[in-house]
Amino acid sequence: MSGTLNKVMLIGHLGDAVKMHYFEGGNCIGRFPIATNESYTNKQTGERVTNTDWHNVVVRNKAAEICEKYLSKGDKIYVEGRLKNRQWQAEDGTTRYATEVHVQDFTFLSTKQESMTNAQNNPAQPAQQQQQQQQAPQQNATTQNTAPSEPEQEDDLPF
Repeated sequence: MSGTLNKVMLIGHLGDAVKMHYFEGGNCIGRFPIATNESYTNKQTGERVTNTDWHNVVVRNKAAEICEKYLSKGDKIYVEGRLKNRQWQAEDGTTRYATEVHVQDFTFLSTKQESMTNAQNNPAQPAQQQQQQQQAPQQNATTQNTAPSEPEQEDDLPF
């Protein structure tokens, strides 16, 4: 295999608001950190351990403006892009380095408010599901589908 691949896919929460920088000619760039978590149970202590990794994300032009408008700290997002390394001279003369994810595609998954609401409602969900499962055997297939259904809408899916 002679080709190479530089691809990153992350699902995480924003650690800060999108910081915008505008250039002459109308172009712009947006930067924000994303936190991803890894959780496991320590076999020796039985304690639950969570490690958080921070990723520097860069979006450009129209995508940056969309992110600035709709994203805020705590929102969950999926980003797909490439890793890029850059270096610069700091004011004290030292050479600084940064690894960034340059975004090619992204999807907003949830807002911080939605995540908090789901977390608060989550303990009640298993009880509701158990009740529904217990009631389901009592109903037969014909009574489950007697509710009027909405007409199906055509979609533009390619399959």
